[in-house]
Amino acid sequence: MAGEMQALTSTDKAAIFLMTLGEATAAQVFKYLGPREVQKIGTAMAALQNISRDMIKVSVDEFVIDLQKQTPLGIGNDDYIRKVLTDALGEEKAASMIDRILVGGQTKGLESLKWMDARSVVELIRYEHPQIIAIVLSYLDSDLAAEVLGLLPENTRADLMMRVATMDGVQPAAMRELNDMLEVQLRGGSQGKAAGLGGLKCAADILNFVDRSVEAKISESMSEHDPELAGRIQDLMFTFDNLTDVDDRGIQTLLREVSTDNLVLALKGTDDNIKNKIFRNMSQRAGDMLREDLESRGPVKLSDVEAAQKEIIGIARRLAEEGQLSLGGAGGEAMV
Repeated sequence: MAGEMQALTSTDKAAIFLMTLGEATAAQVFKYLGPREVQKIGTAMAALQNISRDMIKVSVDEFVIDLQKQTPLGIGNDDYIRKVLTDALGEEKAASMIDRILVGGQTKGLESLKWMDARSVVELIRYEHPQIIAIVLSYLDSDLAAEVLGLLPENTRADLMMRVATMDGVQPAAMRELNDMLEVQLRGGSQGKAAGLGGLKCAADILNFVDRSVEAKISESMSEHDPELAGRIQDLMFTFDNLTDVDDRGIQTLLREVSTDNLVLALKGTDDNIKNKIFRNMSQRAGDMLREDLESRGPVKLSDVEAAQKEIIGIARRLAEEGQLSLGGAGGEAMV
């Protein structure tokens, strides 16, 4: 029982809970989830096998405990929404979402882009003004934004990232212009607080998901135009090498979610600091098996190594958002 529950992630528990609700109720819940959430939970549902009664009980009990911490009073009140989202997501992640909910009004056009593949998004925005494209990139999830950026003309990428990084917010009028382009009416007037899109962290998050060769060209071009801005973005980026700054407990949490094959690929060609960090947080037997796999694995494509590293970075970011580990070094929160 203990081993079963220790292996379950929060996504697994959410999947188990939804599966206990029945098809009709679970379908209603899915309507309120974003595309990435639907994909993660759906994948977890498909992967779960031999779900025990104890696993169901713990998942349901945790949900009930979390529910009891909430209050049914004040729903619809701005302060209530801000508190709930901040408690659930943390200040940084919640801030942008709060702006979209309370300030930006209905952004159905932008939300619809999140469900499209990158090529379809590019077809919709590629001939728009660069500032409009920058707003779209800021609004999309970082991994999708990175795919879109990679499909846009190479000579525009650095400019777009600089626009994202220097964006202080988006006025409702600009949001309306974007939604008009997508033939969706935006709720609200022309006055009001700017939506909290863009910024240095947003640009860094997007670049974290861009192919390394593309990211290098964009960073080089930005450095030529504005070295100080490029440096500030670089300071916020989290790379595979930054895993050495994650504490041991965080590395152990991460390793439980990473497949052995991906780990072997990701470690090919890395320096000893990274490898030693990983080995130190594995059992003797698991470490020996990993060393054997590394030694027996022949030459691999650099693109495969980078893809494996990006997948592991993505898992680390998700765990950080869930509060299960703290990303140290670049892009991490200072510890006191």
